[in-house]
Amino acid sequence: MIEKSTKQLGQMLVEAGIITEVQLGKALENQQKEGGTVGNNLIRLKFVTEETISAFLGKQYGIGSIDLSHYDFNKNILKLISAEAAQKYLVIPLEKKGNVLSVAIANPKNMFAIDDLKFMTGCEISPLVSSETAIRKVIENFYASSGAMEEVLKDMDKEKGEGGELEVVEEEEEVDVNKLKEAVEEAPVVKLVNSILSDAVAKGASDIHIEPYEQVFRVRFRIDGVLYEVMQPPYRLKNAITSRLKIMAELDIAERRLPQDGRIKLKLKNKSIDLRVSTLPTLFGEKIVMRILDKSSLMLDLTHLGFEEKELKDFEKGIHSPYGMVLVTGPTGSGKTTTLYSALDTINSITTNIMTAEDPVEYNLKGINQVHMKEDIGLTFAAALRSFLRQDPNIVMVGEIRDFETADIAIKAALTGHLVLSTLHTNDAPSTINRLINMGIEPFLVASATVLILAQRLIRKICPECKEEVKFPEKALLDLGITAEEIKNTVFYKGRGKDCPNCNGRGYRGRLAIYEVMPISEEIKELILNKASAIEIRDLAKKQGMNTLRDSALIKFKKGMTSIEEVVRVTFGGH
Repeated sequence: MIEKSTKQLGQMLVEAGIITEVQLGKALENQQKEGGTVGNNLIRLKFVTEETISAFLGKQYGIGSIDLSHYDFNKNILKLISAEAAQKYLVIPLEKKGNVLSVAIANPKNMFAIDDLKFMTGCEISPLVSSETAIRKVIENFYASSGAMEEVLKDMDKEKGEGGELEVVEEEEEVDVNKLKEAVEEAPVVKLVNSILSDAVAKGASDIHIEPYEQVFRVRFRIDGVLYEVMQPPYRLKNAITSRLKIMAELDIAERRLPQDGRIKLKLKNKSIDLRVSTLPTLFGEKIVMRILDKSSLMLDLTHLGFEEKELKDFEKGIHSPYGMVLVTGPTGSGKTTTLYSALDTINSITTNIMTAEDPVEYNLKGINQVHMKEDIGLTFAAALRSFLRQDPNIVMVGEIRDFETADIAIKAALTGHLVLSTLHTNDAPSTINRLINMGIEPFLVASATVLILAQRLIRKICPECKEEVKFPEKALLDLGITAEEIKNTVFYKGRGKDCPNCNGRGYRGRLAIYEVMPISEEIKELILNKASAIEIRDLAKKQGMNTLRDSALIKFKKGMTSIEEVVRVTFGGH
């Protein structure tokens, strides 16, 4: 039995010599501003690690502590405590011996939790202390994903043949909208859709794909840039699930022949989540793709995005130019919006008038005038840009330069005292010049207006929990562009993946950007005026110190942040 301590954790840590009185004072100040426990504030201020607190509490209460990162969990034992109880008390069941259930718990002083668990399981509880973050990760990986969905699917199987079954409708057949509306409101459909959405957010997915095929209906999540199949709901519920999502996005469920776009706003665990919903009629029904926009995960600090020191200096110099055009390029989903938002956040001040034209507006930025494009009523990028120039702007951001008209107005704005930020879909920084010229912009205008071009990609980070050293054949590394000297002095890593709960066995967790930053120097302007090729521009930019995307990826690989497979997957050739 744990004795209740009358002393506060902070004072106990001071007495044990783990922190100082000054550090405790700062943590208490921080607690007043930001809330949370003293322990969490000490961790936030990096005065102490979660592991240190766990080990200390374990010794203090004589119950020991446990590192969950390498623990082999038994699914049958996990089922002894419900997901709700695990989240409520931050507790994980570990092992049952006779009538004694050992559990990992974040707060061993919570006697009410231990009594409640005793009542729920009918077992004596033997607690071990573990960090809150580690427990939350286990809950996310073992409870949130499998438990909720499995329960819903079991419920659906029970209801099969009890009037809940929907007929599969061929493409040409009319759907009875009233029957469909009834089916959409059935508890299993609502539960399943809610479960899919909450699971995607819990797993950190960026997109959800709901896909109908001839015999199969599947759900896939895009996590860290890669698609994974997560479930195959019953095929008979294809139309009901699709319609449920369309109703949530305020779309027309009777219209199944045309693509539609909408939005769903959710609140999950006090987090505001926006879903951008797109439907597309396919051969066997409507495919739905939902982009998850999690405002709490938006990182607006340029220093945390993945820039190397020189790249960051060049980019910051470009965005602090009084006028001219800064372009960010890369494919869809390469993080261009985050980079642009971070740039705007950096240069936003009370003395600047910043206006953005976006399709759609992904996140609200304080102090910035954001305009959502509506092409069906004539509010295009070009039309918005024209209006902006009558609104006395200092800085203008155009979501994307898609045509000559938008490019022409953007360049004229850049030449008349405005800083213009925008994006293009090109493979690298040098080829952006040729794209603008091919759109019909005169080379002398491109040379005069453009200040800097940045190309980027997102690369997966090795999971820190299962990161391990790996040896490669020297020739493979030399072929990639790593020197013999670097091979000798560098330790290379990869993620083990197998059995790792932190990354769900993938070996990767999270992403960071790689950049190719090309300031437009006088010499590069000369090449543009002479209509030089992208290869000539790239060669000169490299001589002037530009890292290509491949160079940037290799720097991350040599620092042990990513794997050799990711370098090859994300960058091609020397680009």
